[in-house]
Amino acid sequence: MLAVVILASPADEAHGRELTRALERLGIPYEVRIASAHKTPAHLLKLLQQYEADPRPKVYLTIAGRSNALSGLVDAQVTAPVIACPPYSERYAGADLLSSLRTPSGVAPAVVLEAENAALLAAKVLALACPELQAKVREVQEEQRRRLLEADAIFSRCEERGER
Repeated sequence: MLAVVILASPADEAHGRELTRALERLGIPYEVRIASAHKTPAHLLKLLQQYEADPRPKVYLTIAGRSNALSGLVDAQVTAPVIACPPYSERYAGADLLSSLRTPSGVAPAVVLEAENAALLAAKVLALACPELQAKVREVQEEQRRRLLEADAIFSRCEERGER
């Protein structure tokens, strides 16, 4: 299996690092590439042809700020799922995210804003072909439940003592 992480530019590297750290925690092998749908479309299309020729189960994770043509272009060219994970920018008050949400007919990338959640969705998709990964997804979910139950127990004890 393989997660192909495509950054639209080096400016997206910090968000990409968050995503790859989450993929590592889930035990998902990945490759990171830089290709812009606007500035280097021929390079992007060549990369996608190479990845599509690879028979491994895969998922593409695209990271593009501002105008996100990357996710739509990738999705229109591949058969594997595409997860757009655009970085949020205060500079545009979230309006830049709309380019990830409105895509042409026949183009259907999923959009997940948080890098850890995008990695989790990638794990769930890849787990369809890799049963070992299903156990890791369950483990992550159980850890989330455990933390919430522990927080509730602490909160409940504080409420009983009138502390807050």
